[in-house]
Amino acid sequence: MKFRPCIDLHQGVVKQIVGGTLADGQDTLKTNFSASKPAAWFAELYQKDNLTGGHIIQLGPENEEAATSALKAWPGGMQIGGGITAENAKSWLDKGASAVIVTSHVFHHGKIDEMRLKRLVQVVGKEHLVLDLSCRRSESGYKVVTDRWQTWTDEMVCEALLDRLAGSCSEFLIHAVDVEGKIAGIEKDLVALIGKWGGIPVTYAGGIQSLEDIETIQNLGHGAIDFTVGSALDIFGGQALSYEALAKRFGGR
Repeated sequence: MKFRPCIDLHQGVVKQIVGGTLADGQDTLKTNFSASKPAAWFAELYQKDNLTGGHIIQLGPENEEAATSALKAWPGGMQIGGGITAENAKSWLDKGASAVIVTSHVFHHGKIDEMRLKRLVQVVGKEHLVLDLSCRRSESGYKVVTDRWQTWTDEMVCEALLDRLAGSCSEFLIHAVDVEGKIAGIEKDLVALIGKWGGIPVTYAGGIQSLEDIETIQNLGHGAIDFTVGSALDIFGGQALSYEALAKRFGGR
């Protein structure tokens, strides 16, 4: 089990946002934290503590300059997601990303676009591709959502989907969107589902508010699920969890 750090970018600024409020209009957006320090500062911090495999997520436009600066600060140290397509994926690797993270480009028109997925693998190689299965709870289970978590797809997060996609990527990043940014606890059912699967590496994100939540992920995931922390972390204005303590305890396998 490993602590994966994050840099969430909105309009070029490192922020922590309540996931379900992220729409095209700004009137519904709820922001928990806006950093005064640039994205590169966070990348340098993660490099100092050798926290590999973290992710930079571009939440909408106007983030390319900040994302590029973070990748330049730690070449090969972080993954990049947000607006990634088969056309631009290679350019992000060239800028220093260890892998590209993709959701909307692959989950197209509500379903997996096999041709787009195949093309991505051809362009960057599965070893440099992370599939983001950001999802929200529905009556039938957890469904993948796209377009900044606003559009529902028909694809259910389940063992069959994980099996189907595992051969095309190096790992999964799974955001529990309904609890993202709320600092109110994790989606235990989702973590348990992932924990039963036991395939390629998976990182869980969403709702972590305490060390108890992290220990629950460790127990339900049998020590195999990595995690990321946002709004509860002190470097993002949180009160509950110390970045330094997590880096020291969960900094590597």
